[in-house]
Amino acid sequence: MTDVRPKGSSSHLNLYQHVAEELATAITNGTYRVGDRVPSVRQLARRMGVSISTVTQAYGLLVDRGVVEARPQSGYFVCPQRMPLAPEPGTSQPAIQPMPVSTSSLTLDMLSGSASDDRLHLDTAPPAADLLPISQLNRCIATVLREVPTAAAVYDEPFGRTELRVQIARIMQYAGCQSGPDDVLVTSGCQEAITLCLRAVAKPGDTIAVESPTFFGMLQAIESLGMHALEIPTHPRAGVRLDALAQALEQWPIRACLLMPTNSNPLGASMSLDDRQRLVTLLRTHDVPLIENDVLGDLGFTPGPRPLPCKAWDTDGNVLFCSSFSKTVGPGLRVGWVTPGRYAERIRHLKLLTSFTTPTIEQLAIARFLASGQYERHLTRARSEYAQRSAQLGNAVATTFPHGTRVTQPAGGTVLWVELPDGYDTMRLYRQSIANGISIAPGVLFTAQRRYRNALRLSAVHPFSERIESAVSTLASLAHLQQSG
Repeated sequence: MTDVRPKGSSSHLNLYQHVAEELATAITNGTYRVGDRVPSVRQLARRMGVSISTVTQAYGLLVDRGVVEARPQSGYFVCPQRMPLAPEPGTSQPAIQPMPVSTSSLTLDMLSGSASDDRLHLDTAPPAADLLPISQLNRCIATVLREVPTAAAVYDEPFGRTELRVQIARIMQYAGCQSGPDDVLVTSGCQEAITLCLRAVAKPGDTIAVESPTFFGMLQAIESLGMHALEIPTHPRAGVRLDALAQALEQWPIRACLLMPTNSNPLGASMSLDDRQRLVTLLRTHDVPLIENDVLGDLGFTPGPRPLPCKAWDTDGNVLFCSSFSKTVGPGLRVGWVTPGRYAERIRHLKLLTSFTTPTIEQLAIARFLASGQYERHLTRARSEYAQRSAQLGNAVATTFPHGTRVTQPAGGTVLWVELPDGYDTMRLYRQSIANGISIAPGVLFTAQRRYRNALRLSAVHPFSERIESAVSTLASLAHLQQSG
């Protein structure tokens, strides 16, 4: 029988993932066969000595992977197994040394015209319009304009409207962080938050540790400030390797770590809770601040509460938590935030010098939307849809791309990372795909070391359709031609 167990080192798994692995093993071994009803949530919770919520998350994970299905009023049943997925990439192996960053020209080339041309954009990953609360937001904006007609006529509070900071503090507390409204500084998107944090903790020439591969926007911020990136080996499911980071901290004068512990971009990795706590302790010991990019933290695929961010273990203000509503509510509003810990005074000063404030109407509209209580319901649908779209895109890649292709199985987010066998050139594939009306993000965008020439990132935000399926088939054909050529 096909092995349906979740892949990855069990030492990196959360409790619900261990439960899912145990049940998947029983299915693989034939204890439960296709069509069989598996234990109920309460039965499995009693049997394994865990909470009902843990088992619910485990079943959610197995449903997302097509191992079991939920039938209303009946329970969970073993599904016919899909074609095996492509294997996952291994842990990355970058050179662990500081490097200057020079990816901006290619990034600008990829992003130029992305909102206006007719290409199918599998390169960028803005949220899907059908998964945004557009009508609700429009009503909120209309109400703001009616109730505060002078909102656009004055400069507003430099560090954010109180109404919005209160709502953000509630989101932080729900996520497990003890942050109050006064701890929150509102920014123009997460990118401004990250840039302010880098400027607050480091200077030109300093070294910033990042995952490998890492989001090109973070590399651009490092490049724009004249800093160097030091890439740390990263597992596609478990995140940054802490043993490698500890070694790098001993070897190099790292000034800060800029990481995405939850649903990272481009890998979709999510660190275990134990590793998050170890990370915070490790950096506290070395007095190295952690800039935590959580912009995708609310888009995990597993039902139930989101993982605690690293900020939840921050007892001395060493974690600077950055996020925004661009991936969940509205990218055009450009509203983000940072809880800067002990660097608050410095970041407030930099915010005043950089942009002074964040637009008022957008802040008030989001505050009103959050206060309506619709945010969590909206996220529930978005998470489920993105999980399905990611799985469908991954299956299409696995069944069409050249033999030996590896594809991530992300814990959340909106992208897939695809690694073709050595010898394939995704920069060439990038140019060929544009000629065929398709855009992809070549792997070299996600590193300072000119690595990942055989890799690419694909956006999984679009509803899976004949157009998507055809585009994947076209990309696969172009890749096969490289092999034959």
